[in-house]
Amino acid sequence: MLKAAGAAAGAVGIGTAVSPSPAAAAGTGFAHPGLLHTSADLARMAAKVKAGASPYTAGVAKLTANRHSQSGWTANPQATVYRGAGSPQNYAILYNDVHAAYQNGLRYHVTGDTAHADTAVAILNAWSAKLTSLQGSADRFLAAGLYGYQIANAAELVRDRDDFEFERFRKMLLDVFCPISESFLANHNGAVITNYWTNWDLTAMACVLATGIFCDDEAKVERAVEYFKHGAGLGSVKNAIPVVHDDGLAEWLEAGRDQGHALLGVGLMGTFCEMAWNQGIDLYGYDDSRFLKGAQYVAKWTLGGDVSYTANTRKKGAIGGWSGTETATDAAGVDPNMTRPIWAMIANHYTKRRGLDASYLTRAAAKAAPEGGGGDYGPNSGGYDQLGFGTLAFTRDKAKDPAAAPSPVASAGGSDPRTQTGGTPSAVASASASSSAKGGDLAATGPGEGIVLGAAAGIMAVGGGLVLLRRRDRVRRDGAE
Repeated sequence: MLKAAGAAAGAVGIGTAVSPSPAAAAGTGFAHPGLLHTSADLARMAAKVKAGASPYTAGVAKLTANRHSQSGWTANPQATVYRGAGSPQNYAILYNDVHAAYQNGLRYHVTGDTAHADTAVAILNAWSAKLTSLQGSADRFLAAGLYGYQIANAAELVRDRDDFEFERFRKMLLDVFCPISESFLANHNGAVITNYWTNWDLTAMACVLATGIFCDDEAKVERAVEYFKHGAGLGSVKNAIPVVHDDGLAEWLEAGRDQGHALLGVGLMGTFCEMAWNQGIDLYGYDDSRFLKGAQYVAKWTLGGDVSYTANTRKKGAIGGWSGTETATDAAGVDPNMTRPIWAMIANHYTKRRGLDASYLTRAAAKAAPEGGGGDYGPNSGGYDQLGFGTLAFTRDKAKDPAAAPSPVASAGGSDPRTQTGGTPSAVASASASSSAKGGDLAATGPGEGIVLGAAAGIMAVGGGLVLLRRRDRVRRDGAE
C-alpha cells in the first residue's frame, strides 16, 4: 500500500522518522475523517474551546463571527459553473457556498450544535443534486482544483451523517471536479509544461489527492503523490522550490512573480502535505524537508527580510503554436500587510509535531493570528483560496516524542467508507483545520512591478532540462491565481 510505504520512505526530514498511521499500517483503507482534519484534531479543538484555552478562543471567535458560518446560510446551486474570460462568470456562488459548508461543518464539530451540521449537509446535498459541469477559459482548471479540494474537505466533516447524500456527492467529485484536474496534470491545457505557474499544478494536485482520499481511490492518491515528488510541471516540489541554499532556506519559484501568488502556492503545498500526512504519507519531510526550507524562505521574505534569488528563465506558450520565454533575476517586492491564512498549519507541523526550529514560520504565524477564513480576506476569489482558521484548527501542543510521532489519523473501518469516521462532536469532546496568452485558452500573462530584494547569479535548470523563469506578474484580475 502506498500509504504505509509513503510514511516510511517519505520520512527523510532532518533525521526524523515518522510512523505510518494505524489505517495505513493495517492496509484497511483510508482513514476518515482524514483530509485536513482527523478525529484527533477535532477532539483537540472541541476540548480546547470548551476549556477556554488560548489561542483557540480567539480562533473560534473568528469562525463564529464569519457570516459564512451561520446556520441560516442557504445554498444557491448552479447546474454549470463558469470561471474565466468569455463566459458569464458565476463561480463566486460556488466558492461562497463551499466555504459556508466547510465553516458550518467545522463549527458543528467544535461546538456540537447540530444546526450547523444540518446547514453543511443541506449545502452539499444541494450542489451534488444540481452541478453537472465546470466551464470557462483556462480558469476552469483553477475552479476545479480549488473548489474541488475545498468541497471534499467540507464533505469529509459530515460524511457520517445519515442525511448526507454520500454516493451522489462522491459521483460529483469523480465526474465533475477531478477529471478536469487530472486532465490539467496530464496535458496542461495543450501548453508547454512551464507555461502555467506553480499554483496551477498545486490546485489540481490538491483536488486529485482530496478526491482520492474522500472516495477511497488509492490510484488517485498515488498519482497525486507521485506528481508531488516527480511531476514535470512547476507544482512538483523540486520545481516549485528549485534552489536550496547553505543557510537552510530554499527559493520559492513564484517569489520572483509576486507576493500574493507565492503565498497561495505555499498554502496549497502545505494543504497537500497535511492531507497526505493524515493518511500516513510524510511529504512534509520529503527530500530532506525541502518544503520546510521553501516555506521558511517565503516567510522571511514576506516579513521583509532579504533573500537570495537565482536568475531563471521559463518557456511559455502553446505546443505547436505561439511560444516565448521570460527571465527573472530577483525576488519581487512585498507588502508587509498582505497575508493569507496559511502559516499556523505549517508552523505547527514543523515546530510542534516534529520539534524543529522554524523561526520565520513561527513569526509569520504569530503575525497572521488569529487566522480567519473565506470572507475575512476580501470579497474576491483570492480571499477564498484557503479554507483557513488555522489558529483554531492547527494549533497543537508539542509532541512528547517528535521523532517517532505517528500521523494523527482516525481509525479506519470496513468497506463502507461512511463507517470510517471519528465519531460525533459529543464523542469527540468527551474524548478530549506581459502579454495576454496568444494561445487562445491559455492563462493570461502580463507585466507588473517589483523591486529588487536580492539576487544570485546563474541559471537553474529544472524539470527535464526546461529552464524556468520568474515572471513579475500583476495579480490576475482579482488577485487570485
